[in-house]
Amino acid sequence: MSAVSAAAAFDAERVRADFPILGQQVNGRPLVYLDSAASGQRPLAVLRAVERYETHCHSNVHRGVHALSQAATEAFEGARERARRFLNARSTREIVFVRGTTEAINLVAQSFARPRLGPGDEILITGLEHHANIVPWQMVCAQSGCTLKVAPIDRRGEVELDRLLGLLSARTRLVAVAHVSNALGTIVPVKRIAEAAHSCGALVLLDGAQAVPHTAVDVRSLGCDFYAFSGHKLYGPTGIGVLYGREELLEEMPPWQGGGDMIRTVTFEKSTYNELPWKFEAGTPNISGAVGLAAAMDYLESLGIEAVAAHERRLLALATGELERIPGLEIIGTATHKAAVLSFTLRGCHPHDLGTILDTEGVAIRTGHHCAMPVMSFFDIPATARASFGCYNTEADVHALVAALGKAREVFG
Repeated sequence: MSAVSAAAAFDAERVRADFPILGQQVNGRPLVYLDSAASGQRPLAVLRAVERYETHCHSNVHRGVHALSQAATEAFEGARERARRFLNARSTREIVFVRGTTEAINLVAQSFARPRLGPGDEILITGLEHHANIVPWQMVCAQSGCTLKVAPIDRRGEVELDRLLGLLSARTRLVAVAHVSNALGTIVPVKRIAEAAHSCGALVLLDGAQAVPHTAVDVRSLGCDFYAFSGHKLYGPTGIGVLYGREELLEEMPPWQGGGDMIRTVTFEKSTYNELPWKFEAGTPNISGAVGLAAAMDYLESLGIEAVAAHERRLLALATGELERIPGLEIIGTATHKAAVLSFTLRGCHPHDLGTILDTEGVAIRTGHHCAMPVMSFFDIPATARASFGCYNTEADVHALVAALGKAREVFG
């Protein structure tokens, strides 16, 4: 099915009905939720899966011999297998449950990079990155003496690929890049970057937080060594996410945190560690979160990820065309290939004030630096307003956004 026909066949109104939170009113107006890049809403399928677990299965996982513990363990490890299939990883040994993308990147920074890197070694990122893919590497550089390099972006919000490739060398040990920019929606050519990095002997980590809701991800096809994402971007619960790592790399990495369940034996003299992936999962995990994440993956795939993506591209094109006609409004980030994210400014109106006015109209957007302060600095602005679309948004949501922006123009002239 072509992208056009997929979008035409996608029934957004039916999908919207699966999300009970969207049926409410805000400030006396129907809620228009355009903040999915910050956190997606949860469909009934996810809410009910979590409720079933909490009301019928809840117990601590692993080692329990009673029925509830076995049921909880089966649900938790079943979610791991679901995540493996979602990413097309080779083995569940390559799937580590974490709190989210941020924890996943910190795990790789402290367990993989910090023990191996030193003076003369380099980590390469881009000017598009979320703080979660900047600060952990700065910490590693301070701890190890290695150097952080940054590939620049252009005024369209695209990575300057030639300059990124020019920064690769035998000193590059790790390349860490966003699959999709959270601030601008730019889709980064990560497969090409991974190929080039590997040719220099570097490993590749991809921040997939903004990619997984919008595109099918195959970690083997992408050729990455690590891939991280968060459940709440994917219409799942907060506090749960996944780190994919190639098994041979995870096998060599020491545990990041110590405690229960990540050990095999403990004495006061010495401890030995559990097998993959559990050696990276100290303490009681977010079991219901994993169950909800698995249900979210089922739900998204039942809609058809490509059909969702085609629908979102159509909304993005419609919204882009409408916003470009608004006097004084400037879209920030005009990459050729974008996910369903629109960042913009309105002349004479601070983004925070703009967000407040839109909220009075029932339109929820995100305002601020979006945890991407270097992106804002590059464009010489303090912040943007950001509207981001999900599977449940409709053309009516776009029209509501445009109408609310018209009200803001009336206020600020």
